[in-house]
Amino acid sequence: MILAGARIVAGGRILAPGWVRVDGPCIAEFGEGPPPGPVDQDLANRWLVPGFVDMHAHGAVGHSFDEADAAAVAAITGHHLAHGTTTMVASLVSAPIDVLEHRLRSLAPHVTSGALAGVHLEGPFLSAGHRGAHDPRHLQPPRPAALDRLLSAAPAALRMITLAPELPGGLDAVERVTGAGVVAAVGHTSADYETTRAAVDRGASVATHLYNGMPPILGRAPGPVIALADDERVVVELIADGFHLHEATLRRTAAAAVGRFSLVTDAMAATGCGDGDYLLGEQRVRVTDGRARLVDGDSLAGSTLTLDHALRTAVRAGVSFRAALAAVTETPARALGLAEHSGTIASGRAADLVVLDGEHTVRGVMHRGEWVQNDRAALG
Repeated sequence: MILAGARIVAGGRILAPGWVRVDGPCIAEFGEGPPPGPVDQDLANRWLVPGFVDMHAHGAVGHSFDEADAAAVAAITGHHLAHGTTTMVASLVSAPIDVLEHRLRSLAPHVTSGALAGVHLEGPFLSAGHRGAHDPRHLQPPRPAALDRLLSAAPAALRMITLAPELPGGLDAVERVTGAGVVAAVGHTSADYETTRAAVDRGASVATHLYNGMPPILGRAPGPVIALADDERVVVELIADGFHLHEATLRRTAAAAVGRFSLVTDAMAATGCGDGDYLLGEQRVRVTDGRARLVDGDSLAGSTLTLDHALRTAVRAGVSFRAALAAVTETPARALGLAEHSGTIASGRAADLVVLDGEHTVRGVMHRGEWVQNDRAALG
C-alpha cells in the first residue's frame, strides 16, 4: 500500500510531498517526491505523522485499567486509538501490594499481545503530602520486600514505577527499579532539590506530570520541579488539558526542556463520557465541564484528555507543531525504551500512522498497517 501526497515528518525533516509504502504491519520505505508505484491513497497535502505514544493513562469510556480485564483494555485502547494513540502504557493507581500484583499479572497477556506497551505503577510509594487523588490508605514507603514483589509479579510487562525518593529507602528503591530494567519516575513527591537530584543520579529518568503532585518553585527552595526540568537526563511529563498547567507554564517548560518533554493524558474513566461521577481506584471523582476533581477534596483527579487534544492545546499555547509532535511520538517512545519500534516513521518500524488536517485534527489512523479510522471524504 502506498500513501502519497502528504507532508511527512520523518528523520528530523518535513518531506513535502512525501510518500510511505506499507507492507503488512510495517513501514517498508518512505521518501520525498514521486512515489515508487501506483498510489493507493492520496492524502491531499495533509500531515502524515507517527502514531502517538501515551506513557501515562488510566482509562476512558467508563473503564479503568485497574479493572485489569480484556474488556477494559479493549475499550480504553480503542477510544484512544481513534484519537491517534497507537502505543499506550496502562497506568495503575495506588492499591495494596497483593492487588497490584494481581493487576500486573492480569495485564501481562495484553502486553505480550501488543495491545499495551507495558504497565506503569503510579504508586503506592508516594508522598502522603502530595498524593493528589491517590487513596492515602494505600501509600507506603518502598520497603525492599514490597518492591521486589511488584518487580517480580510480571517483569516483562512492568515498564515504569513512579515513586517519591524522599521516603525511607526511596533512593535505594530508584536503583533497585532501574537495575531491574524498569523506568524510575519521580512524582507525587515532597522531595527537595537536592534529594531529587540524588534520585536522578541514582537512575530516575522521568518526571511524572511535572508541577502536579509536587511542591511549587520558591526562590530559596527550587524543589523537584527545577531539579527535574533542568536535568538533561530527565524526560518531563506535561498534562496539556488547559486545567493542570497554565499555557505560559506549558510554553516556558517546553522551551526549557527541548526534546525532553512528553505530553501525556493522565486520562481517567470519564474520558469520552462527559460530565458526571466516576471512580479513580476507590476514590470518587466528579467531572464538571471536563475537569476531574475528587468529590472529597479539591485535588485534580487525572484528566479527560486525549493526545490529539493535548497536541492542539500545546500548539495554541505557543509550542511549535514540530516540538509538540515530538512530545507525543518520539520523546515518550525514547523515555520508555520503545524507540526501536514506535514514535518515528522509518523503514522496518510498525506502520502506526496518523493523518492530521491543517488544524491538527485526526483524519485517519493506521495501526499495524490497517486503517482503524480513515476519513476519505476529508482526505481526498
